[in-house]
Amino acid sequence: MAKRAKNLPQGLPTQKQVLEFIETSDGTVGKREIARAFGLKGQEKIALKKLLKDMAEDGLIDGKKTAFHRMGGLPKVTVLRIAEIDDGEAIAVPEKWEPDDGAAPPRLTVVEKSRGRGSKGMPALKVGDRILSRTEETPKGWRAHPMKKLAQQTEGLIGVVEKDGRGKFWLAPVDKKVRSSSPISDVGTAEEGQLVSAEPVGRGTRSGVRVTEVLGDPLAPNSFSMIAIAKQGIPHVFPEAVIGEAALAAKLPVTADRREDLRDVPIVAIDPADARDHDDAIWAAPDDDENNAGGFRALIAIADVSYYVRPGSALDKEARKRGNSVYFPDRVIPMLPEVLSTDVCSLKSGEDRAAMVCHLKISPQGKLLKWRFSRAIVRIAEVMAYEEAQRRIDDKAGDERLDNLWKAWGALWKAREARDPLDLDLPERRVILDEEGGIKEIAVRERLDAHRVVEEFMIAANVAAAKALESKNSPVVYRVHEQPSREKLLALKEYLGTLDMKLAMGQVITPTLFNRFLKDVSDEQEKALLMEAVLRTQTQAYYGPDNQGHFGLALGSYAHFTSPIRRYSDLLVHRALVDAFGLEQAKPKSKLPENSGLSDFDRDDLGKISEAISRTERRAMEAERDTIDRYVAAWLAGRVDETFETRITGVQNFGFFATIVGLGGDGLVPISTIGDEYFHYDEAAKALIGADTGTRYETGQRLKMKLVEANPLTGALRFEVPGGDASKAREGRPLRSGPKHNRGDVAKKGGPKKAGPRKDKAGKHQVGKRGRPGNIRHQGRGRKK
Repeated sequence: MAKRAKNLPQGLPTQKQVLEFIETSDGTVGKREIARAFGLKGQEKIALKKLLKDMAEDGLIDGKKTAFHRMGGLPKVTVLRIAEIDDGEAIAVPEKWEPDDGAAPPRLTVVEKSRGRGSKGMPALKVGDRILSRTEETPKGWRAHPMKKLAQQTEGLIGVVEKDGRGKFWLAPVDKKVRSSSPISDVGTAEEGQLVSAEPVGRGTRSGVRVTEVLGDPLAPNSFSMIAIAKQGIPHVFPEAVIGEAALAAKLPVTADRREDLRDVPIVAIDPADARDHDDAIWAAPDDDENNAGGFRALIAIADVSYYVRPGSALDKEARKRGNSVYFPDRVIPMLPEVLSTDVCSLKSGEDRAAMVCHLKISPQGKLLKWRFSRAIVRIAEVMAYEEAQRRIDDKAGDERLDNLWKAWGALWKAREARDPLDLDLPERRVILDEEGGIKEIAVRERLDAHRVVEEFMIAANVAAAKALESKNSPVVYRVHEQPSREKLLALKEYLGTLDMKLAMGQVITPTLFNRFLKDVSDEQEKALLMEAVLRTQTQAYYGPDNQGHFGLALGSYAHFTSPIRRYSDLLVHRALVDAFGLEQAKPKSKLPENSGLSDFDRDDLGKISEAISRTERRAMEAERDTIDRYVAAWLAGRVDETFETRITGVQNFGFFATIVGLGGDGLVPISTIGDEYFHYDEAAKALIGADTGTRYETGQRLKMKLVEANPLTGALRFEVPGGDASKAREGRPLRSGPKHNRGDVAKKGGPKKAGPRKDKAGKHQVGKRGRPGNIRHQGRGRKK
């Protein structure tokens, strides 16, 4: 029951009083309970309604009008998931947790009722169980009092409907980590071979799933990215309120009244040919300061997103929730609505645009001598592709803008070489689609000097932004890349010992140390092997308010400033610059918030926000990588039985993984298929060694292998060493139907002919009805014409 009215001041409460009442009440708190507790009547109830709405919009409370709770806290009754069992004690976390401040979910100790003899209470809980619970915050932390155990549920459950020889339907997973299918108890309107989303039914896995939505052809051009979106739970539909605010923001005028007018400066944007947005452009010229003879002046113009996306707005909250844009071959899931991301904020040629500009003075040796930041109005002289910029330089076309950029880059490159950042050659796969969305080509993206030019200007601007904010004691969202941990260095030391190389643990670890190891190796295969080992040693970069430096770039202070259209971290840096250097703009009358700098919320919870956007970045990386893997598998599905040049990327005691050189796509080579002899696993050398012949399979090694499986739905590949006994191992293997089948068995030699590919009248591939589910042979899908 809520606190009695006599204990509270009467009349319309303040926001603080509402929050205290919600926190201290024992029962459900809604608008009615608040009005009764504070003795509100008539017009005061109307004012309370507006107060609660404002508090919800400001992120102070969450819930519906019948049940409020403090934002960042927990409802009195909610669904929890058992995260771990610690010494017999169950620890739970909220099943749904999306606080605006990016706070980590609370961990609740589950107070289970005694289950004595004859008790019919709740069965013992295990990791993964879902419970409906009452929650309470005590001096010793959060506690959960279970009310009932709920049915199992899998978020983002998505798969393909398949049918076995007995006419039973199964949901075949599209995640290569899931090894079995689930029985479908209610197939609804879905048909065999269709991609669907589903939800569990009943209390156990045997109860199966029911289809909730038919998504269509699993091999349609847009399915691969759709699978990743569903699997990762990536927000991809903007709420109406956000769309409305974006349209309103897009109408904000851009004038030279309080902006530096740089429209006459021939700034150019150099981007990928298929870029969806343009958030950076650059210009350089020889410095006319006699004290910096041989040096350069440079401008790095970045879209002024902070002018349009104001703190506390619905637009801002959605951007923070997304954290970043997610890029797929067939689509982009933008952080901001398209009216901003691809139109008003995008630096298009010949159009006036609002920009945040970094002004640099660069020494002949590439040192940053001075920097300043301004809000400006710019008019981009030209937007060109990397390939076009490179062609003009190679052909000596006499483009003064590019000539100056290349000369200034020469100075910046000297500074880079002096720092000696980590030099790892990490190829990027590029999927090129035709007009119908089919795969036209998959190749490693060519690395040009034009890429390096733009990259060095961006790094310079990022460094300048971090140092500029530090000079003002302003909050900074740093891009942090810590040096390798001692545990990883010890593993590397052990590995280097197998190559007759020594790593002294007492010395200062720098990128130069790793680069020296790589330069000392001339053999291409051995160098690739060592590069893989060095890469495994590195930590994962993240965002944070505490400066730990950027190890990989060999920089002491580094922040992300150059991509606010697609990264929330950069937007926060822009807002900090607005505050630190007094760059606030007088905003015309609008319903949008006035301030374009950091809000109090941003300042107080910068650490939590940084953690949240680091998580969304990892989510995007996984989704993008999985989607590329599916495209590669689709491309290769029509080339099963062909032999490819591969490189081993990892070795385990059960086999090794390999990738096709120049194409990518990791595939497994099971140890049972590489020969008749016994293979010993050398963990230190990460190698499999034949007991009889001494044949070695180790990381970095190149060898020709035959592709025997390619599954476009999961992105899984499987290779076979020519001459191995894999074919014999498959002969006579019984086919099984049911939930234990292996979803990797697609596009595979062996099984019944009738389980192979069949097409309907429309020419679409169907799943075989005989044999175990999943024996699909998607011949020719995605093959280059």
